[in-house]
Amino acid sequence: MIILPAIDIKDGNCVRLFKGDYSTASKVADDPYKVAESFSKAGAKWMHMVDLDGAKDGKRENSELIIDIANSTDLKVEVGGGIRDMDTIEYYLENGIERVILGSAAVKNPGFVIDAVNNFDDRIVVGIDALNGNVCAEGWLDKSDLNYIDLAKQMEQIGVKTIIFTDINQDGTLAGPNLKQLDDLVNNVSCDIIASGGVSNLKDIINLSSLNIFGAITGKAIYTGNLDLEKAIEIAHKVTDL
Repeated sequence: MIILPAIDIKDGNCVRLFKGDYSTASKVADDPYKVAESFSKAGAKWMHMVDLDGAKDGKRENSELIIDIANSTDLKVEVGGGIRDMDTIEYYLENGIERVILGSAAVKNPGFVIDAVNNFDDRIVVGIDALNGNVCAEGWLDKSDLNYIDLAKQMEQIGVKTIIFTDINQDGTLAGPNLKQLDDLVNNVSCDIIASGGVSNLKDIINLSSLNIFGAITGKAIYTGNLDLEKAIEIAHKVTDL
C-alpha cells in the first residue's frame, strides 16, 4: 500500500478542513515547499494536492503555486480541485503533474470523464466524496442522492483505473477511516482504491492494508504529529509485502 501525504491549498496557504467545512480552514504550515520536502525525506513517493478554492469555484485558483511546489520535489504528484475541462487537465499534466483527480465532473459531466480517460488513460483519477453514503460535489457543498458505490461502478465501466474515496464525516477528524464503506467499495469494483479521510495513527494504516486498499492519503495527522509519516510508510510496505 502506498501512503500519499497531502497538501491542501486555500488562499495560497497550506490548510486543513474539518469535515469539509470551509469555515473551519486552519493554516497548518507556514511553508508548503518545506512540507513537501519533508514528505520526500520521510520516504514518500507520492504527494496528494488539492486546490480547495478551485474545488469550490470550479476553476484553477492556486494552480501556479501547486505546480511550483510539485516541481520543487522529486515526488510524483496528483492534483484535484476545480478540474472541469480538458484544458485544465492538459495544463497540469504538461507542467509536471503525474495525474489529475476529477471529482465534481464525475457527477455532473460523465461524458467529460469518458473523454479524459480516452485521452489520458490511467493519468485520470476519480475522487468520490460521500456524506452518509451519498456523493457530494462542488467542494462538498452540493449534495446528491447518488450512492458512492453506484458512481464507482459507473466510473469502472468508463475505464477509470483509480478511485479516491473520502468519507466527509471522517475527513479532518482524526477519528479513523470508514473501514466498512471502504471494504464495500473494494469488493464492488476492480479499480485501485485510495482511502482518504480520518487516518490518524499507525493502526489505521494497518487496518487499511488489511482491506487490500491500494493507497491511503493522510493530512491532518501528519501536521498534528499524531502520525509519523516515515513509520507509516515503513508499515505500509511491510504489511503489503506479507
